[in-house]
Amino acid sequence: MRGSLFYQTSCSLWRRQRNPKATPQFRILSSASFSTADHGEGDAFQSNPSKVLIFDRHLKRKQRDRAAWLLRPDDSFVNAVAENLVDRLEDCKKTFPTALCFGGSLQAVRPKLRGRGGIEKLIMMDTSYDMLKVCKSSQPDSSDENIETSYVVGDEEFLPIKESSVDLIISCLGLHWTNDLPGAMIQCKLALKPDGLFLAAILGGETLKELRIACTVAQMEREGGISPRVSPLAQVRDAGNLLTRAGFALPGVDVDEYVVRYKSALDLIEHLRAMGETNALLQRSNILKRETALATAAIYDSMFAAEDGTIPATFQVIYMTGWSEHPSQQKAKRRGSATISFTDLQKQFGNGT
Repeated sequence: MRGSLFYQTSCSLWRRQRNPKATPQFRILSSASFSTADHGEGDAFQSNPSKVLIFDRHLKRKQRDRAAWLLRPDDSFVNAVAENLVDRLEDCKKTFPTALCFGGSLQAVRPKLRGRGGIEKLIMMDTSYDMLKVCKSSQPDSSDENIETSYVVGDEEFLPIKESSVDLIISCLGLHWTNDLPGAMIQCKLALKPDGLFLAAILGGETLKELRIACTVAQMEREGGISPRVSPLAQVRDAGNLLTRAGFALPGVDVDEYVVRYKSALDLIEHLRAMGETNALLQRSNILKRETALATAAIYDSMFAAEDGTIPATFQVIYMTGWSEHPSQQKAKRRGSATISFTDLQKQFGNGT
């Protein structure tokens, strides 16, 4: 187990495992065209009425606007997830000249590229214009000064990228807020060039399990019933199926759990606001009674507090890796093409243990 300081002294983070220089070119673009999704003649940000809606995407965009001004550059949890995700580029021998980066951790991902992947053109996309402004205003790492960077206002549900136009897509802590996660991943697959790489990190179903328990108990005690306060998230067993359904080759999934310790439940809520990870359910209750909120904090403390008075919050992060198909990639042999049977192998090598 490895520990590190989270931010200032309010909480701590624990991870539980399993070219010549050129001046960067910046521009912020509004995207309402070139979408790989078929959304008709309407606005690309408008959801398909025939689709089951779980999240309020307009509210989520407002939360991202708020998070832009509450952003913590020294957020150890977000930085750890971004580093773990981008580190996968070190295992790839090929380069990715054109890359698209979107999600909830743009500012954390960009400095960690550090020339990884041979990126020459980088597109940073977010639903929040304010978040893009903050990301643009932050000073780029010196090793990334030769990367031509564009900033695009766009929605993951209606990806404003032409088909077969990018070599690499990185999504860090953002796709779990989409109403149609399989559809969003299919659009990512279509946007990739042959032999392009898809890297994503999403929050898993075990995230904030302590808060879910405390909220449920408090609402039952104070209100006699429960309403959803924490968003539903994908399970680990679903991640591989999502990659396969989207058409990615060589799919890979792994999971990390991060335990972050806070001084109180209020510090946890403040951190979720700073990350833009607060409740955005359509069927949410708009009012949280004061006595219910206080009861939730008290129950959280009584059930999960450590000896030093801090409370833990679990964040389960699911990492997904997939490739766009290419003839050079490894493929399974055709069924029935084997030239030797297991019976022959047993006869040859015996029943050794």
